[in-house]
Amino acid sequence: MKAIHSIFLACFLVSAFACFLASAFDPSPLQDFCVAIDDPKDGVFVNGKFCKDPKLAVADDFFFSGLNKPGNTYNRVGSNVTTDDVDQIPGLNTLGISLVRIDYAPYGENPPHTHPRGTEILVVVQGTLYVGFVTSNPENRLITKILYPGDVFVFPIGLIHFQYNVGNTPAVAFAGLSSQNAGVITIANAVFGSNPPINPDVLTNAFQLDKNVVTNLQSIF
Repeated sequence: MKAIHSIFLACFLVSAFACFLASAFDPSPLQDFCVAIDDPKDGVFVNGKFCKDPKLAVADDFFFSGLNKPGNTYNRVGSNVTTDDVDQIPGLNTLGISLVRIDYAPYGENPPHTHPRGTEILVVVQGTLYVGFVTSNPENRLITKILYPGDVFVFPIGLIHFQYNVGNTPAVAFAGLSSQNAGVITIANAVFGSNPPINPDVLTNAFQLDKNVVTNLQSIF
């Protein structure tokens, strides 16, 4: 009897631990797809999300048109990111993947940023890009490469990375991300353009800059 009780307790603890681990990650889909909807009264509850009834799914739930069109790069960094994630393609919900097109003006850049929820794999289709990422503390090692059309580069999840067009002609790249919504944190915008602003004394000390320089940067971002 004690042996049966011990086995039952062990099974219960293992199951509870497995449930705990599962709750820490997005669940794997248990169906072919789960088209996201905004109004729960029109859907069913599957895998923790409200989804359109699969019988009502249509081709447009899995479709986006427009990645053949160049993005407007007339801005201070000289780049434009066109995103195809779950907000544009609701059929991506629970599938763990998304896509972006990045256009670069001559000498434009996609400035240092991170994707907190996804690894990125990028392919250059036009132009020449200087790309790289920085490893985590304490090494903070910079890993860089010059990419030409047809070249592919990977940016690991969560690491600060960038792309810079080293040519005097426009450049274009496409990138896949391992999340339906990988998120993006542009470092300069987050640090100097937060709302409300970070106390300048904090940034003065962190970056070892003159306080006037910090306040000027905050006024820009």
